[in-house]
Amino acid sequence: MMKRLIGLIALAAMAWSGFWLAGYWGVSKGVPAWFEARQSDGWVAEYDALSVRGFPSRLDSTLTNLSLADPDTSIAWDAPFFQFFALTYRPHHVIAVWPNTQTVSTPDEKLTVNTTDMRASLVLTPGTDLTLERSNLAIEGLAIQSSKDWELRASAVKLAMHRQEDSPARYRLALQTDDLAPTSLLNLPDEIDLPRSFSSFQADLTAEFTRPWDRTAIEEDRPQPIALDLTLAEIIWGDLELNAAGAVTIDDFGIPTGELTIRAVNWRDMLAVARQSEHVPTSIVDTLEQALGFVAGLSGNANTLDIPLTFKRGTTHFGPLPIGPAPRIVLQ
Repeated sequence: MMKRLIGLIALAAMAWSGFWLAGYWGVSKGVPAWFEARQSDGWVAEYDALSVRGFPSRLDSTLTNLSLADPDTSIAWDAPFFQFFALTYRPHHVIAVWPNTQTVSTPDEKLTVNTTDMRASLVLTPGTDLTLERSNLAIEGLAIQSSKDWELRASAVKLAMHRQEDSPARYRLALQTDDLAPTSLLNLPDEIDLPRSFSSFQADLTAEFTRPWDRTAIEEDRPQPIALDLTLAEIIWGDLELNAAGAVTIDDFGIPTGELTIRAVNWRDMLAVARQSEHVPTSIVDTLEQALGFVAGLSGNANTLDIPLTFKRGTTHFGPLPIGPAPRIVLQ
C-alpha cells in the first residue's frame, strides 16, 4: 500500500512538473516570438533578457531593458524591466508589475512616469486571442513630468475595466484618484484659497466597442468606441463641484450624437479662480460669466448650473447655443 501511495505521489509530481515545464516553454518561446512579430511589422521591439522562475507553482517572468515603439502612432515606451506573474494552474490570470520609473514618448513630448508602486491584475479568456475579461490597475505615488514643463501628481490611482455579460464588446470602466494635482493647481497664486489637489476626481461609464479588447489591440489597432453611457464623472475641488452624466453613440468617423448634462456648483467662484490664475484671457471669462449668468437666471438657481451639452449633426451645443464642431472620439 505504501509503495503504491509513493508511486502515485511520484506520478503526480512528474505530471505537475510537466505542467510547469509546459508553461515555461510557452513563455520562453512565446515572448521572443511576439517581439519578433512586432519587429516584422516595423516596430522597435527590443529587450535584453527574459527570465522565468517560480517552479513548481508559479510562472514569474521578468523582461529587462524594454523598448517598444509603434510606427503607426509614433508612441514609444521604455522601461528598465517589466514583470508578469501567474500561478501554474491559472495561467490566464496575470499580475503585471511596472518599474518605479519609465518613459512614454510621443511625437510632441516625452513623459517621465514615476511611481512608488504600479501593478495590474488581468483575467484573460483562455485561447490564442487572449481576450480581456477584467483588469484592475492600481498606482501609488504617481508623478508624471513632461518635457513641455507640466506635471501631474496623485497619491493613488485606480482604474478598472470589466467586460459585461450582455455583450462581448461592452466594458464597464471606473476611475478613482486620490489627491490628483495637475500643474494648473500646483502653480496657483498664493492668494487663491483652494486646495492644491482635487478632493474627488472620478468617473464611471460603460463603453461599447467595435470588438473585444484582446492581443490585436496592441498588435494591430485599437477597438473603437461606438457607444458611451456615462453614469457619473465628478470633480470636487474645495467648495467647487463639476459633474456630468449622459450617453452618446459614435459613428464610424468618431463623431458623437447624444447629450450630457453638466452640473457646476459655485460656478461663479470657478470663473473667479480662472480670472485670478490668468490661465484664461479676461475677455473670455467675462463673456462666459455673462452667458452663464443668463442661463442660471432662467433656472432659478444662481449658484448651480445644470446645462445640457448636446452633440448632433457634427455640432456641439452648450444649452441652446452652438459652440463649435463635435469632438472626434478615436482611440489611436
